[in-house]
Amino acid sequence: MNAPEPRHPDHRHPSREAAHPVASIFLRRWSPRAFDASSLPASDLHILLEAARWAPSAYNIQPWRFIHARREDGCWARWLGLLDPFNAAWARHASALVFLVSDRLMPARDDGPRQPSSTHRFDAGAAWAQLALQATALGYQAHAMAGIDVAAVRAALEVPAHYQVEIAIAIGRPASPRMLSPELRAREVPSGRLPLEQIAFAGRFGAPDSGASS
Repeated sequence: MNAPEPRHPDHRHPSREAAHPVASIFLRRWSPRAFDASSLPASDLHILLEAARWAPSAYNIQPWRFIHARREDGCWARWLGLLDPFNAAWARHASALVFLVSDRLMPARDDGPRQPSSTHRFDAGAAWAQLALQATALGYQAHAMAGIDVAAVRAALEVPAHYQVEIAIAIGRPASPRMLSPELRAREVPSGRLPLEQIAFAGRFGAPDSGASS
């Protein structure tokens, strides 16, 4: 068995440093655009989807659904066409593409009609995060994209009307940034985050949290 993460793990990364001692996987996860075009074994893809399956959701309704393809599948070129041209230009080197959709409706109760869900997108986001972290743990990275042709995705993948098309996810092993255009090459580094004192408040919105910057 792998050893558990230390209670206070190293919260530094070559290009990132956390203000508080979080597990290193949160710093190692990022969203590259340079992938090596290698094959993603189906077993590894299923591990990523299994991690997403265990995400929390309101009332445990699990509104997320994942539609996936690997680069060796016959539909790969057609799936790239569902992305906007900017994303398709780099995602073509990924090992897999996944489209995430979420059910807008709650399950029916007491023989009544299905009611709108107010949390389906929030819950789908939790599932995406778990997939992304599991990808990092296996040596891959996952890059979520909002730049997709939603109508084309719905038609091509036969997504039912009560499902929201959320994002596409490119998955693969990171490659050298030299394969990217000069513009993208300059951006191919893990991004930073707003400091905690700008996003966490004590007692009311905007109130300083004295321990946030320690």
